[in-house]
Parts: sequence; structure tokens; C-alpha cells
Amino acid sequence: MIVIKNKGAIEKMRKAGHSLAQIMQDVRYLLKSGISTLEIDSFIEKKILEFGLKPECKGYAGYKYATCISLNDGLVHGIPSDKVILKSGDFVKIDVVASYAGYCADMTRYFFIENVDIEIKRIAQVAQFALDSAIKLAVEGNRISDISACVQKIVEENGFGVVRSFAGHGIGRNLHEEPEIPNFGKPGLGPVLRSGMTLAIEPMITQGGFDVRVMADGWTVKTVDGGIAAHVEDTVLVTTGMPEILTRLPDSAVEG
Repeated sequence: MIVIKNKGAIEKMRKAGHSLAQIMQDVRYLLKSGISTLEIDSFIEKKILEFGLKPECKGYAGYKYATCISLNDGLVHGIPSDKVILKSGDFVKIDVVASYAGYCADMTRYFFIENVDIEIKRIAQVAQFALDSAIKLAVEGNRISDISACVQKIVEENGFGVVRSFAGHGIGRNLHEEPEIPNFGKPGLGPVLRSGMTLAIEPMITQGGFDVRVMADGWTVKTVDGGIAAHVEDTVLVTTGMPEILTRLPDSAVEG
């Protein structure tokens, strides 16, 4: 069932989202060669608690950390570790979920560690453009697959692959709610968007083939061919006009 959020629920999600957006701005000053992904996770978890939020990844299906941190060919669900040390050239993706008063916000941001390859910058820029473009379609009357088709078109026109085995989703009291939002498909299909729906839109794209695999730890997902993977995500409120991005601060909204 797709849940339409009331004003109270939306305000709680906005609080969670804006807090996460600020935390992700703050974390960029921590990211440099020599720091471990576990240190990054600890910093973010501390900030989440300081904002009065609950780290929703921690404890989810037995997961032990507040964030998922994926590097380079890692797509999603990378486990923070004191053995994974950032180095110049790394492409870092940090996925975090937190809730305020029982309502969740979910976001992923990418970061470049010092001198990264130009192709890494390009795939990141394409993923971001696909997300920003898809968000503009999160308006009442459109359909879920309009978002999906938009992502696929932009990604494939730029020569990258669209991951099929993971998707965006509805979000609210639960991290994963209906509807599922694939990053591929034909437009004009699926549920009709209604004002008050909240969606986690998240392009997941690859440099080579779109096949990915879950590693031996049971969480980390990497590309099969070792190609670079990009992932970026926002929690978005569907409206009758311009969608509201709940995981961006007000001065960083997508322009129409």
C-alpha cells in the first residue's frame, strides 16, 4: 500500500532530511587520505544522535553500522571498517538513513578523495544529472515509470549502464515502502503519483556492464566486471508543483 503523508509526517521527514543534509555537508571536511571508513561512520552516527535522530541502518536486518560506505567498484551496502583506508583517487559513496519521531529520510552522496580520474568525475556527474532530472518528474499526475525512464535515458545516452537488481522506493515510517522505483523502464506505467507521496529516488549506474554481485560478507555489492559504480539519492516529496527535496537544505533545491 502506498501511504500518503499528512503535514505532521512530512514535517518530521523534513526535519530528518535537513539534518542529514547538514551532516553530509559537515562530513566532507573529514574525508582525506588515511582515514578509515569506520571513522567516517562513527562521525556520522555521533552527528545523527546530536541532531536527535535515530540511525535507521543500525540494526536493520542485523546490520551493525549507521551508514553504508562504498568505494570505487562498490555500488551499495559497503560495510564500514577500520581496515578500509581512504587514499587519493578513491570515489566514495555514503548512504545514510535516519528517522525523527518515527519518520525516515534516506540519502546518498558521493565524494572524491583528492586526485580522481576524469572518468570517475564524469560518471558521478551523469548520476547526479539523472537524479536531478528525475526528481523534477515527481509531481502529481505523473507515473512512477516516468522517473524510471528518465534515469535510464540519461544514463544510457552517456554510455553508462543502469543497474537492474536494485531500485528506489517509497519511504516514511519504514525505510522501504511501496512503490518500488526502478531506474529503467518505459514511461507512462506504474502507480500514478499523488501529492503527499514520499519517494527515495536513487540512480545506481556503472561504467561497464550493469551486472553486480553481493560479496562474501553478505552486504557489500560490487560490479561484476570491476567497473566504477555511482550511486546518489534523495528523499523527495511529491507535490502538485515543484517537488520538495527533503534531504537537501532549502538553498540547494533543484531549479525548474
